[in-house]
Amino acid sequence: MSDKPADIDTLHPGLSDWLQHTLSCDDVAREKLLALLQQRWQQHNHGDMPRWQQAIQTLSRCRGKAQRWRVDDDLLVLGKAASSAGQQMLLEQALRELMPWRKGPLRLHGVDIDTEWRSDWKWQRLQAHLPKLSGHKVLDVGAGNGYFGYRLLAAGAAGVLAVDPTWLFVMQHQAMQTAAGAADNWVLPLRLEDLPDSVGGFDMVMSLGVLYHRRDPLAHLHRLKQHLRPGGLLVLETFVLPPGDDLEISPRRYARMGNVHRIPQPPLLRQWLQDTGFSNVRMVDINRTSVQEQRRTDWMQFESLAEALDQYNHALTVEGLPAPRRAIMLARQNS
Repeated sequence: MSDKPADIDTLHPGLSDWLQHTLSCDDVAREKLLALLQQRWQQHNHGDMPRWQQAIQTLSRCRGKAQRWRVDDDLLVLGKAASSAGQQMLLEQALRELMPWRKGPLRLHGVDIDTEWRSDWKWQRLQAHLPKLSGHKVLDVGAGNGYFGYRLLAAGAAGVLAVDPTWLFVMQHQAMQTAAGAADNWVLPLRLEDLPDSVGGFDMVMSLGVLYHRRDPLAHLHRLKQHLRPGGLLVLETFVLPPGDDLEISPRRYARMGNVHRIPQPPLLRQWLQDTGFSNVRMVDINRTSVQEQRRTDWMQFESLAEALDQYNHALTVEGLPAPRRAIMLARQNS
């Protein structure tokens, strides 16, 4: 099996038509985006790609004809269980080739995947504050495996274009689409900066857990804003500080992560959004991440939040900084 597939219609079925007819993306931007995708797939050099593609090929062989996805009691279910115990074991072995699994929980072809994050908890906190999403076109930045895209579709969105540069997450999404058939939820192996400026007009843009990884947070906010239609909704989640003397910190390391650049208090985060040109800025949720919501599991066997916290005081990280708390901010495109 080739490890460098080039058929974009096969890799991202329906994307070109959706860009043209639903998002109303102009021809120049659409062709530029599709050409960039083709280049990324052809020029990748990830050593694990053949193994991941073999796992997805196994999923494809084992699936039945009638495929569907659904949200069942807050569990994202994709595909139907295998018809035999032996086939079910083969499916689980294939899905384990795509570890670590971070966003979920998921049930793929009857295999329960206990992901690192209880992303359903985050969705519950967020969903209560979202407007009706019927017909909405959504851009999801830093989407991981596309979990939230399925939740948005279930809430009525017309389609979700997602970007994430991590090849493992893109291939996990390929596995999810293979399990349940294509949906209008595309995870592209791109950064936000790769999207042509005129791929815009989105009704909603989501950036969850990305801003603190950016050296220039205001530049990230500007890029999010340019992809929104006038009056469109920004959904932003990022680390914030508790009340204290520091309005923001710029840690060298934070919770054992080396790429966390700026963490503000909520009033400063609000100011960043206003300075970028957003209006109606409001914080709808603030939550200190618990070791029940983010944790090591059998499907994500590396260190997780518990190892990043002071073992004697979970209010602090191992670096002695305030433990991770995340704020969800909503704001409107003001131009």
